[in-house]
Amino acid sequence: MPGSVPPCTLVVPSLATLPSYRDALRRGWSSDNLRPQAGAEQLARAERDPHAFVAALDDPEGRGGPVTLPDGSVVPRLPGFRRWIWDGEVCGSIGFRWQKGGTALPPHVLGHIGYAVVPWKRGRGYARTALGLLLAELRAAGMPAAGLTHVELTTDPGNPASQRVITGNGGYPVERFAKLDAYGGGETLRFRIDL
Repeated sequence: MPGSVPPCTLVVPSLATLPSYRDALRRGWSSDNLRPQAGAEQLARAERDPHAFVAALDDPEGRGGPVTLPDGSVVPRLPGFRRWIWDGEVCGSIGFRWQKGGTALPPHVLGHIGYAVVPWKRGRGYARTALGLLLAELRAAGMPAAGLTHVELTTDPGNPASQRVITGNGGYPVERFAKLDAYGGGETLRFRIDL
């Protein structure tokens, strides 16, 4: 059917699906929209120690190493996990991070959820579907009962595609604000999705 979204699901990163993820990285894609060089860094880690690379993508205690921001500064890692968007191969990545004890995030964290779709599969509805699947996973896992009543996502004013992904999943705007210098400054939009 024209205009239909190809079926996709979220998969927990594994050694079985890692070759497809590495292929996407080799093609120049990065799961970090703000640090394109992160793709090459991930590829190097995945090739050096595949087991450790895959294991680090599921870190609900936030014990992994620090996170590098776009300006090169380093901050502590929050608890979180990553899922790969899958349609028989990796078509992107979506991640969830949180701070224990509620919905508040440190100022250097732009949102609870971040996603990126490989360039050769953009515009097909993968991000919207992936966000819906992740929200269903969070709700099923009882995140609202754990004190997380909503999630926040950010996107730039000049990115209407990402805004449609968020609003298509029940997101609503809550503020326009200036990003920290670590992210290059500039205005961005914060959206909220109730759990």
